[in-house]
Amino acid sequence: MKRRVVALPGEETLIGSWTALTQLSPAARMINTSAVTAAVFPTWAPLNNAILQIAPDDRGAEDAVSQLTAFYAEAGVATWALWVRSGITNLDAPDAGPKIGGLQRDTTTLVMHATLSSGRQLQDGVVRTSIATATRAGDEPVRRADLEPPDDVPGLTGWVMLHEGVAIAGAWSFLNGRDCGIYTVGTQPEWRRHGFARALTEHVLADGWRRGAQTASLQSTPMGEPLYVSLGFQAAGRYEEWLSSDPAAASEPITGR
Repeated sequence: MKRRVVALPGEETLIGSWTALTQLSPAARMINTSAVTAAVFPTWAPLNNAILQIAPDDRGAEDAVSQLTAFYAEAGVATWALWVRSGITNLDAPDAGPKIGGLQRDTTTLVMHATLSSGRQLQDGVVRTSIATATRAGDEPVRRADLEPPDDVPGLTGWVMLHEGVAIAGAWSFLNGRDCGIYTVGTQPEWRRHGFARALTEHVLADGWRRGAQTASLQSTPMGEPLYVSLGFQAAGRYEEWLSSDPAAASEPITGR
């Protein structure tokens, strides 16, 4: 019998966001089995992720990896990541679980959550846009005139921070009942450490509260952890990511936060 592992805070919102995003990507779909929940995005590489729903030392884990390999190969996806839940709340702590056969250990992200309140403030310069534009704005300047309109997908919102008429930071959110998930918060390198990511995140939290959210959740990299702690987020666990062993994987980022 497979031993299911308790989901981490915000996981339902995360999976819900992947499901919503399938409406924006050709041939994308979700796969749900007793062992894994997988997002398959043939044309959007960073979102090819799966969450292991059973203990990694369960005999069914090996079968799950084989099934995932077949699922992604059928979709023409060579590079994907398997996320394994962990109760460890420190990014620097060593793994406590076993290795995942056939996969290579990749990055680790910290699962964080916060309680929202009326004290959050909307910020000047933050506007809604498409998910694609919000993702792009974290890497390269986007002129205000080139911002795409928001996507027509319930719960999904793309956000950018404008500075002197140019989007220099981006993020997107997904409202799942009373939880607001925040993802891919990014600021262009030359504009980091100027408070733009903080203002952008504060705005998304304030908007979530105004739309009925009582909590917020996210998955943080080491770079983002100090920011989120300062905004009231607390660590609740982490995802230990294992990468498909295709040689091309080394040159393609996979994390979808």
